[in-house]
Amino acid sequence: MDIDSFSRGKNHFDEDFFDDFTNSAHLFHDDVLKRVVSINSAKKPFNILNKYASRCRRLNGDNLNFSIFERESQVISSLSVETLIHLGAEKFIKSSSKVSAELSVLSHPYPSSVLCQSEEDCVGVRLVHCLLTCAEKVDKKKYEEAYELLLECDRMSCSRGSVVERLVFYFSEGLYERIDRETGRVTPKGLGKKFEDPLVAVRGPVETSIAFHNEFPVSQITKFAGMQAVVDNVGEARKVHFVDFEIKNGIQCIILMQALVDRCGDPLDGLRISAVCVGGETRAGVEATGRRLASFAGSLGLSFSFEVVVVEDLLELDEKSFSRVDNVDEVVVVYAEYTLSYMIGGPDRLHHVMKVLRGLRFRVMVVAEVEANCNSPVFVERFVEAMLFYGAYFESMAGCVRSEEHRRIAEGTCFGSSIRNVVAAEGRERKIRHVGIRVWRAFFARFGFEETELSMSSVYQANLVVKNFASGSFFTFGIDGKSLIIGWKGTPMSSISAWRFDVPSDSNAM
Repeated sequence: MDIDSFSRGKNHFDEDFFDDFTNSAHLFHDDVLKRVVSINSAKKPFNILNKYASRCRRLNGDNLNFSIFERESQVISSLSVETLIHLGAEKFIKSSSKVSAELSVLSHPYPSSVLCQSEEDCVGVRLVHCLLTCAEKVDKKKYEEAYELLLECDRMSCSRGSVVERLVFYFSEGLYERIDRETGRVTPKGLGKKFEDPLVAVRGPVETSIAFHNEFPVSQITKFAGMQAVVDNVGEARKVHFVDFEIKNGIQCIILMQALVDRCGDPLDGLRISAVCVGGETRAGVEATGRRLASFAGSLGLSFSFEVVVVEDLLELDEKSFSRVDNVDEVVVVYAEYTLSYMIGGPDRLHHVMKVLRGLRFRVMVVAEVEANCNSPVFVERFVEAMLFYGAYFESMAGCVRSEEHRRIAEGTCFGSSIRNVVAAEGRERKIRHVGIRVWRAFFARFGFEETELSMSSVYQANLVVKNFASGSFFTFGIDGKSLIIGWKGTPMSSISAWRFDVPSDSNAM
């Protein structure tokens, strides 16, 4: 196969399992950040930084320091968002801690006023400090004090400013809404401001989605490395059934078709694609994607069929939802790109989908997910985790996405809605519940899914992609277990993993 040339061009779902395992899965690997945690442990009134290191950690698996990954880093004048958040956290601890003597063990030997390289950096540190202090006040239910701090954040932040100003703008909106929810008020920036359902908003407009694929490396890394994993696992199979849970514009299917047609060995006799569509409102778009894919398959001379599997609720999905072909030689592949985590908040749905997938007896399931821990039941821990993750994402978008319009749409619609939901909502209303690969690993094991190692070809695809981007040198790769972790300046952002299922002797074991 030749993905290379293509990539060079352009029972009961135990929801508490995720909450409990997320908490136990945090491992602190950075000694400096451990010291930050020890300092904060002495400050008992507020435990906001106990899990700080879990998101600030560098890629702590097997770092891919091969020669193909050695790239010269560009010199930038301002501090990274992660550093600004860290300095703001230091300022927060210093302003609220009575144990000033212990501050000397913080990671930065110089105060933020010395480290800041510009007025923008200084404003960023003040904003982070203000936001963290506000989160503390909300956690302690000191709403009037929190409201005053939010007004200060409003004066220094905006949706068109620096990365930190944009980040604080959206987190402030989440805090406004949380205060409204807890006090019963309706304010213009809280419950008075209508937001789209976060599970709908994350899809974003088609134009923005295409722009991000073209300009943002993570999208291409996910698709090229993911499709390489599919090709590696189907072997010389001549009939492939590809089940996609979030097909969108189908770019990953085009990559797969080209790769399967170009592979060495036996030619492909046929490719079937089943696109799962939850809710009828997205069916027309999925059908349009199917027509485009059929046209592309025709240009390759590939026998192709496409079906839309429409269900109003994932609990309605079963093995009979998929057209069956009486052909024992057909290999089933499952592809889930940034979709399984959105099922965590729905009772029974994720568990039900796993049972359906087991019934399909897939050869390989490739999963791409956000590598973040935004599912803690403790508000302040979840707040800091989310701030660090979205901070890295906002900074990477600033470095990659040329169109201010598409960047603003993504931040305000896709990410803004998610941030607001993570910060403001609880219980069933909290739909954004990202967890890391270690949580997924433990969850999949419950269903007999075994992680299979990604080949070096998949890693190579990821590296080829970033070489096409001016900011590619800031994207980092690491291996956690057998999964590929994609990061920005060392902060994990996404994971790609592959899973196989060997049918047990007792198929009803789970």
